[in-house]
Amino acid sequence: MASEFPKDTIGQPPAGGGMIGRIKRLLMSPKTEWAAIDAEPMTTQGILTAWVAPLAAIGPIAHLIQGQVFPMSIFGVTWRPPLVGSVVTAIITWALIIAMTYVWALIIDALAPSFGGTKNSISALKVAAFSATAGWIGAVLGILPMLGIIGALLGLYNIYLFWIGGPMLMKVPQDKAVGYVIVSIVVGIIANILAGIVALAIAGAMFAMTPGAGVLGTPGGGSITVGGTTIDAGKLDAAAASIKESTDKMQASLTANGGAGAKAVDPTALQNLIPASLSGWNRTSIESSGGGAMGVNISDATAQFAAGDQSFHLKISDTGAMGSLAGLVNVTSSKQTATGYEKTALQDGNMVTEKWDNESKQGTYSVLVGKRFLVEAEGSAPSIDVLKGAVGSVNLGSLASLAS
Repeated sequence: MASEFPKDTIGQPPAGGGMIGRIKRLLMSPKTEWAAIDAEPMTTQGILTAWVAPLAAIGPIAHLIQGQVFPMSIFGVTWRPPLVGSVVTAIITWALIIAMTYVWALIIDALAPSFGGTKNSISALKVAAFSATAGWIGAVLGILPMLGIIGALLGLYNIYLFWIGGPMLMKVPQDKAVGYVIVSIVVGIIANILAGIVALAIAGAMFAMTPGAGVLGTPGGGSITVGGTTIDAGKLDAAAASIKESTDKMQASLTANGGAGAKAVDPTALQNLIPASLSGWNRTSIESSGGGAMGVNISDATAQFAAGDQSFHLKISDTGAMGSLAGLVNVTSSKQTATGYEKTALQDGNMVTEKWDNESKQGTYSVLVGKRFLVEAEGSAPSIDVLKGAVGSVNLGSLASLAS
């Protein structure tokens, strides 16, 4: 196994004061500290596990705490995000931050020769990881809503850190440094926007499987109630074990595949499972996509069906290695509204979510297969049975077999 940072007697990077000392020096005397970072031998695994992973967790944890402690209030209505969905979203966000740090390092490395610099994957990862320090530290202020904007402003110091360290570590000549920094930052911003879209898509699916207003009730009888959703508190240890198992699997996949991680199923294979037609409904379009980085790989296929003025989409999604996190969501709920209902339950080992409104004739029906694949029909139809039939038209056995 590759070695991590060289360690001193207290198990920290050697430059005095451990991680805290390095953070202080990087923020207060960046030119000197970048020179030390440049000279220090490091590995990809060491940078990601000893620096990126712990600091990248600050923002998601702060946001999680903020959402639970300071619920959102609009026009007198208070809303607190569902706890289970918030935890899953925090984990996904943390994983994506790590992945995008790695992706940005690839960008930094690839652009260097175009500006007279030298390709060096370790140096590029150093730049991506250490230049993000100010933003990660400032994210702790996100716990308090009124200080969140200050944390965001502190994140702008990342640009200054990159401005100094990027050209230095990538050996870009001074006369080309400005262009290199600007292009790297612009491309990095675009990559992060794309990552944000992926995060919203995954988080949306997770929240869809965790209905309820998100107001914590009082634990009783070994359970916790979250907006009408009951969670078995006795399974918290199992959930923690599941997080560890997911992390271990991702790390093993990264090691085995040279950093590429476990691949999601080919989008074409998902598309082939969507029927060409449904009784009384015409398929008007179909599309598929996929991609990812550093173990965070996803793919999906979506078809649109229409009949008269009604339409719905049928979508199959594979969250790849991140799909194991869905195992943390194990809830049951049932809610009646004035015009419809919402419910979530386990059926044949799969999580099934159902939502229908009789007035608008709109709803959602989804099945989480093998804690990995989400099959969803959503839109307008004469009844929920149409959406159930659409999901049922997908061979779930064949879908599950794609994971092997």
